[in-house]
Amino acid sequence: MSQNADIKTPEWLSEVTFDAQGLLPAIAQDHQTGRVLMVAWMNAESLAQTVASGQAVYWSRSRQALWRKGETSGHTQKVFDIRLDCDADVILLSVEQVGHMACHTGRESCFYRQLVNKDGKMQWTVVDPVLKDPSQIYKS
Repeated sequence: MSQNADIKTPEWLSEVTFDAQGLLPAIAQDHQTGRVLMVAWMNAESLAQTVASGQAVYWSRSRQALWRKGETSGHTQKVFDIRLDCDADVILLSVEQVGHMACHTGRESCFYRQLVNKDGKMQWTVVDPVLKDPSQIYKS
């Protein structure tokens, strides 16, 4: 969406509460299993493009640019449902993860580490396998 004053903001978008940077968290969840795949950020433009295209589009805070999920990896997200939380400041996307890898590490989910008690000591343990070596996904 352009910042052009001639373009009217859709009513549904005006109901979304963005933070001071114009962003809100977006949770991507597998539409069949319910597993949380990743959390990213959206601005008004990325949310509007997601709705218009049916494919997940996020805002990259590090690059300060729109990020079309899968544009370099091919692992796109087809959006089935979009929900807004009770405070209108978090988006939940129900998606089909093309290629079954949402994480840049080559795993199904970005949430692949679990906090476990190992011999009386709490530690993060990798519990999900790498499905494909990231160097084979992201070729320069």
